[in-house]
Amino acid sequence: MTGPGVLLRRYGLTPRKAWGQNFLHDRTIVARILAHVPGPRVVEIGAGLGALTAPLCDRGLEVHAIERDRDLARVLRRELGDRPNLTIHEADAVRFAYDLPDHPGPPPCVAGNLPYHLTGPLLFRLLEHHEATGPWIVMVQREVGDRLLAAPGGRTFGASTVSIGRVRRAERLFAVPRGAFLPPPRVDSVVVRLTPRPTPLAAVSAPAAFPRFVQRVFQGRRKRVANALAFAGDRAAVRAACAAAGVDPTLRCEALSVEAFARLFEHLHGHGHA
Repeated sequence: MTGPGVLLRRYGLTPRKAWGQNFLHDRTIVARILAHVPGPRVVEIGAGLGALTAPLCDRGLEVHAIERDRDLARVLRRELGDRPNLTIHEADAVRFAYDLPDHPGPPPCVAGNLPYHLTGPLLFRLLEHHEATGPWIVMVQREVGDRLLAAPGGRTFGASTVSIGRVRRAERLFAVPRGAFLPPPRVDSVVVRLTPRPTPLAAVSAPAAFPRFVQRVFQGRRKRVANALAFAGDRAAVRAACAAAGVDPTLRCEALSVEAFARLFEHLHGHGHA
């Protein structure tokens, strides 16, 4: 694996701060990520300079590498373009079709170092393709990892915890030091695995609408449930939904379980309020 410093100098490039580019160079961390990536197909988010892409290809996996930076995509083509098992997608990962409609085959695993300024949108985009993808092995900011693993009642429990946790089980795999990147980021990182649950924690009749509902509720996360649900109808409708769902309307949003959110959604959605 050619180091990022060598490749940046070779192609006359510098990391783009506006895009939050921090290139992984620690081979030990790369190896630890690889150990958790199942085959035979993988979609890599943010391929960058190929630190993870090349080893994935070396393992014989069918690799679909996403990179939106035109200059980095050019580097990938020059350095790795001869790999028959690699497809480079010069695309925006937030708009990418993770079901790979033009490349039929088994559901792919998703791996990569998620750009920290786009982590939320990326996770919710992946959620749209939950049923068409296998495990997600992703590196995120430590605070995001804490949120994905949070239990109800904590300050880190939020919209991503509920929406993703309903259908996927989150596991913290290992921490990644700042020095593993060039340049080092100003935040700590962690690799997490998000595995599809055999059955969701709670069934909902409109899975695509549920995350949007949860996000709207958490816009008023420090509010009482009754106040946070003001967007979903008048006070009478909200009180009726809370009663039907067995939810105390005086609780704060982060105190509700995934199942409670699902029950609220079903009652409000069924009456055209969510």
